[in-house]
Amino acid sequence: MSFFTLLLSWAFLTILLSLPLSLSSSSIHDLLRSQGLPAGLLPKEVKSYSLSDDGFLQVFLDAPCLTKFENRVFFDSVVRANLSYGSLIGVEGLTQEELFLWLPVKDIIVDDPGSGLILFDIGVAHKQLSLSLFEDPPSCKPSGVLKNHVKRLKKGFEAQR
Repeated sequence: MSFFTLLLSWAFLTILLSLPLSLSSSSIHDLLRSQGLPAGLLPKEVKSYSLSDDGFLQVFLDAPCLTKFENRVFFDSVVRANLSYGSLIGVEGLTQEELFLWLPVKDIIVDDPGSGLILFDIGVAHKQLSLSLFEDPPSCKPSGVLKNHVKRLKKGFEAQR
């Protein structure tokens, strides 16, 4: 192999590796798996994502949406976090319902995959859940679905039947 061919191959590989991950063929769910996290942390409805060299992850959905793991979870149209192996730290755009309150998820950590547990830091508490809840990406319903279950009255709210 000539020096020129070797140099050309190295240049091509360098350019290929420098492309943002959002332009590659891997999905956000593949990325999560490669980082020791379950694919089902994010819904099927992810439109795209970007990952910077320092691990800052931005995930873009078509619209805000709701899904359920153990409790209901709300995804903003953009979810941000710092991604490192086994963790999403400083999460923004993800809230979880706890005892009728919506609390922001701050961190998601898998310390020991062998334990079968994942830790959610919701600020006021740490919640451990089974990794099996997050094996497959969930379907997410538009956030307007809530409006179909509750109608506003002049003097308050009443659940529709």
